[in-house]
Amino acid sequence: MDYDRYDRIRALQWQGTALRLLDQRRLPMEEVFIDCHSAAAVAAAIANLSVRGAPAIGIAAAYGVVLAARQRTSADGCIDRAGLAADLRELAASRPTAVNLCWALKRMQRLLDAGASVAALAAEAVAIEREDLAANRHMGSLGAALIAPGSGVLTHCNTGSLATAGFGTALGVIRAGVASGRIARVFNTETRPWLQGTRLTAWELLKDGIDAKLIVDSAAAHLMRTGAVQWVIVGADRIAANGDTANKIGTYQLAICARHHGVKFMVVAPASTVDRQT
Repeated sequence: MDYDRYDRIRALQWQGTALRLLDQRRLPMEEVFIDCHSAAAVAAAIANLSVRGAPAIGIAAAYGVVLAARQRTSADGCIDRAGLAADLRELAASRPTAVNLCWALKRMQRLLDAGASVAALAAEAVAIEREDLAANRHMGSLGAALIAPGSGVLTHCNTGSLATAGFGTALGVIRAGVASGRIARVFNTETRPWLQGTRLTAWELLKDGIDAKLIVDSAAAHLMRTGAVQWVIVGADRIAANGDTANKIGTYQLAICARHHGVKFMVVAPASTVDRQT
């Protein structure tokens, strides 16, 4: 797998004292980065969609905890626990639908409860980011292996490097499938109302040199009926313990159409997206 070609985009970059985010509201017309120096800035970036995608939100929140701990620790090493708790609540409230956010915050909270240093917290956030990238690449390989050579695939919303630490979940499978020669046709929906498919997924595919067709959301069923699509591949915002999946509006109708037309349906997500409490 040529990751130098298919995994070049990084929407989150830890700078040591700040979290640099590619402002996804400005894509595809402009590539503008935002430097977040506080938990409040990270929470605002999550809430206003500068950073989006369940895995990316979790990673950003983990770095937000690092920034909060640094800001709330005095020169003599004393920590403002009340202020730190407020920062974590603000991060948790920034996107309650993304279970990865709560998962990452709980993981960081365990270290805080154990009295971890800012350096230890930063190391944990880096580990969360690296684990996500490794999981995405592994899922890409596993998912691509299920796809018969010459297949057409359709994806919805944005599930690529912009939504994760890198490579992507559903888009990672597509990248791996294209690289291995299994995927012959790629279709991505515009994804109304925020047009993540038009603005973000199409941009990523162009960056990678992957030949893809952008379609209006309402054309998906036609492509399935005519045999152009053999797989629908999507990500997930949250997966319940029984396998029920919450994802971008429009995913349900794709699942119904796929079932009706005998098209296979794949949900690609890391373990952190599974909410075992539901």
